[in-house]
Amino acid sequence: MFKIKYRYIFIFLLSLYSYVNILFTEGHKLFGFELNPFLFFSVLLIIVFLVWEVNRMLYALAFQIPLKKIHPLIILFLLSVGNVFLISALTTLAFNFYSSNYFNPIISFKLCLGFSFRVNLFLHCINAIYFFISQYKTAQLEAERLKKQNIEARFQTLRNQINPHFLFNSFNVLSTLVYKDADVSAKFIEQLSNVYRYILYNQDNKIVTIQDELAFIESYIYLLKIRFKDNIIIKKSIGAQVRDKYIAPAALQLLIENAIKHNVVSRAEPLNIRIYNSENHLVVENNIQLKEVKEESTGIGLRNIQERYDYLSADNPMVIEQTDIFKVKIPIIEVS
Repeated sequence: MFKIKYRYIFIFLLSLYSYVNILFTEGHKLFGFELNPFLFFSVLLIIVFLVWEVNRMLYALAFQIPLKKIHPLIILFLLSVGNVFLISALTTLAFNFYSSNYFNPIISFKLCLGFSFRVNLFLHCINAIYFFISQYKTAQLEAERLKKQNIEARFQTLRNQINPHFLFNSFNVLSTLVYKDADVSAKFIEQLSNVYRYILYNQDNKIVTIQDELAFIESYIYLLKIRFKDNIIIKKSIGAQVRDKYIAPAALQLLIENAIKHNVVSRAEPLNIRIYNSENHLVVENNIQLKEVKEESTGIGLRNIQERYDYLSADNPMVIEQTDIFKVKIPIIEVS
């Protein structure tokens, strides 16, 4: 606080307040001699200035003294007390030189000491408040920085991984296709490379356009259709007005994967997935037909999307589970 940019304005205002307060309470009459009003105000201004500026110079010293059990602000205050006594003594000598009717130097010294000490104590109280508020704000900023780093680390983890089961299953399908249909296997390889190209290309991007995400999803759906055939039905209905807006990369792919992981996908019970926009959200919904044996969670599904949106948007994804429908609403991000 002692180093603030406009400290001289505060010094002047504090001196003016003290001057008016002393005149109102007639405290100046306790000196026993008449003081020129301008001179009296100048003395108060000098006292406040010296108290403030010496504290400013002592501030760095107080934080360098290696006393771990004593807070630097307490050390600063103790150092400033000596300064207060010195200022009071010099002011008393000045009054003695100024006035020929100076009868009681002890009373005058006590008055100067009382004023200087009150100013010093007031400034230290304000400084302590300022210090701890600054510390609190710094701690908040540091916590926010660490939170951001944590989210970035989680973000990077997601970008650097794709469900190993998906990769394993894709290669299994490919190994079968190679012997059955060369054209389809070539198309499969092309679409698989598109999926990984998209993931690698966007590994440093926090958001992507919905249009790009949909193009990526087309390749991903092709791979799923080769694997599951008609056992999975995915329908998309995305309006043109939202395609140039943004979402988190691979969010739709994760939600489709999440639906497949937790539900039965068979000819008798085909899995129906719909992707559409509703107001300011993209919605991914599927019919609920849960597997009897649940797969072990990898931790890169719903929770990861929610954590990413904590960082990307003021709106959070919404999970809605009804009797036979499960849906997730992802906020659409607008960039101005």
